[in-house]
Amino acid sequence: MGHSSWSNDAYKHLKHNYSTKSTAQVFANRSIDKDMSPRGVQFRESRDSAEHPESLAIGVFLDETGSMGSIPEMLVRHKLGNLMNTLIDHGVPDAHVLFGGIGDQYSDSSPLQVGQFESGTDELNRWLTKIYLEGNGGGQSMESYSLAWLFFARHTSIDCFEKRNQKGFLFTIGDEGVHKTLERDFLTDLLGYSFYEDISTEQLLAEAQRMYHVFHLHVTETSTGGSRVIIDGWRKLLQERLIIVEDYNNIAEIIASTVAVVMGADLKKIVAAFDTTTAKQVSNALVKINNGVTTGKQTGIVSL
Repeated sequence: MGHSSWSNDAYKHLKHNYSTKSTAQVFANRSIDKDMSPRGVQFRESRDSAEHPESLAIGVFLDETGSMGSIPEMLVRHKLGNLMNTLIDHGVPDAHVLFGGIGDQYSDSSPLQVGQFESGTDELNRWLTKIYLEGNGGGQSMESYSLAWLFFARHTSIDCFEKRNQKGFLFTIGDEGVHKTLERDFLTDLLGYSFYEDISTEQLLAEAQRMYHVFHLHVTETSTGGSRVIIDGWRKLLQERLIIVEDYNNIAEIIASTVAVVMGADLKKIVAAFDTTTAKQVSNALVKINNGVTTGKQTGIVSL
């Protein structure tokens, strides 16, 4: 996967088509798409190619529960181009992006949905719109974000790390806390092979961090998003890798800017291309990450 290339013209055409469609028409699945199911998947692969000789694997997992269901729609209708163009314009021309969905292991029928690593306009759009917006959530202010960490730690194979020792990037996005444990019986049923013990969130994070820079974007605009208890829990777990999002409409710019900054780009030059409001919010969101990179401090984000 990931052999095609991004086209602004193709995306303009997609945006025009979506302007006359409802959310239900754009995200047409009423259950998990069989191609998005993690069950039985050995690996999702990001491989170098003639078109992308230095591929960089990037996972973006969207909370598909009720409070966060508008974010996938915002991305596909308006911001997919901002994501890809910001990466390309600031030193990341060979990004392979995998879109996935995250829900609640206790209340959702499809708490983990996983696309493929892609770089072309049609392919990225295809996998993003395959996400089943289940719209439930468990009502306990927690979701199963660590499922993304487990899958990327154990079920991805990426050339950037295997050939060049360059970590990929993994982003989860949501407005709630993360469950402390994934139970073995649940995981066995979800993935289709035997687990013999429960796995803690901390263990899965450590496993994912071996190959990926792991970040969580916490959206504060909902009733749970502003909870100090939830934010403090994430801060304890991720420290500077927790990114506070003031406006979810800026998520594409925040993700792309994070990748570009860690890869060596200047944050001021990146945000200069954004409108004033977006530039300010992206700068605020990334101030700790940017300071850690530019000063050479070992913040747990990246070793330069």
